[in-house]
Amino acid sequence: MYLVRRIFNTKRGEARRVASLVHKQAQAYHDAGHRSEFKVYFNGGTVPGDTNVVVLEWTEEALMSPMRAGNDLPQEALTIGRQALEFVESSRIEFMELLTPDKMMDV
Repeated sequence: MYLVRRIFNTKRGEARRVASLVHKQAQAYHDAGHRSEFKVYFNGGTVPGDTNVVVLEWTEEALMSPMRAGNDLPQEALTIGRQALEFVESSRIEFMELLTPDKMMDV
């Protein structure tokens, strides 16, 4: 199982707006069966640390290309994603393998 983390650096003062759009987009993917439960968090400047940042996290059983044959992406999610891009300066994605009980080492 994998943890997928999408990190958005937003234009100044737009973190909450982007977080709201990212949540709406992730919900559309979830409702269409494309995504597991997810979390969205942000820092628009109200807490210490990097500001103007939005993070979306979810888990996947396997990593697969979104461009794979037969993958029917929900148009609503794509439309919302385009709206969010207006307020995003950059983004990146991280993939981490989750340590599950069957992967534990006897140390």
